[in-house]
Amino acid sequence: MTFRFFSTLAAAALALSALVGVAPAGEVTRPAGVVELFTSQGCSSCPPADALLAELAARDDIVALAYHVDYWDYLGWRDTLGSPENTARQHGYGKSFGIRSVYTPQAVINGRIHVNGSSRAKVWDAIEELKGSGDGLAVGLTITRAGESVVIDAEAAKGEAKNAHLVVVYFEPTQPVVIDRGENAGRTVTYWNAVSDVQTAGMWHGKAARFELPASEVSKKAGCAVLLQSVSKDGLPGPILGAAMIRNPGS
Repeated sequence: MTFRFFSTLAAAALALSALVGVAPAGEVTRPAGVVELFTSQGCSSCPPADALLAELAARDDIVALAYHVDYWDYLGWRDTLGSPENTARQHGYGKSFGIRSVYTPQAVINGRIHVNGSSRAKVWDAIEELKGSGDGLAVGLTITRAGESVVIDAEAAKGEAKNAHLVVVYFEPTQPVVIDRGENAGRTVTYWNAVSDVQTAGMWHGKAARFELPASEVSKKAGCAVLLQSVSKDGLPGPILGAAMIRNPGS
């Protein structure tokens, strides 16, 4: 489907072992890629992409995030996980890529290229292509627990220093949704890593740096992804240079 328009932990004493990332806490992590899927419960083309994202989310080497958009709600079913903020992020990518329209299911890989999110071959080819061209996730991130904080250490850039935002993407627990109306009426679809909030937590200037997040905030959701992402002067999302995942127990 296409759309033509851009438009805190129950207790602060949570142990370090309660934060589970794409690598054991305290180890440098460099995932193979970041896959951001723009999807909708009201899109008949999206369930295969949602299933593929579930496979990717279960892996330790991929940061997989599902952004539910709201522009298909008029078809008769309001996406229970959708938000205008997710739609705005997709439109931001659309402007960055210079494309005339956004669509679902659209998968953005490392903030650099987009492909059909239901095509396993295209998603994996994009990940491998970026790794091979040097546009993979080159900046390692380390996540540890220090008292009431979650500490994120970012490595220095290799080569020319770059600027990037530290973007924290919170997501909901895995959940099945029964869809009663719209193009997917009668289906029950299980959604993984559905994004509920995106926040900028700091700036990275190409040098080794440390950032802190309140552990109580991280614990409110199923977890979050931490992205080092270049952002244009007019606020458009760009290439992702590093990433890590924090997943809370039972999520």
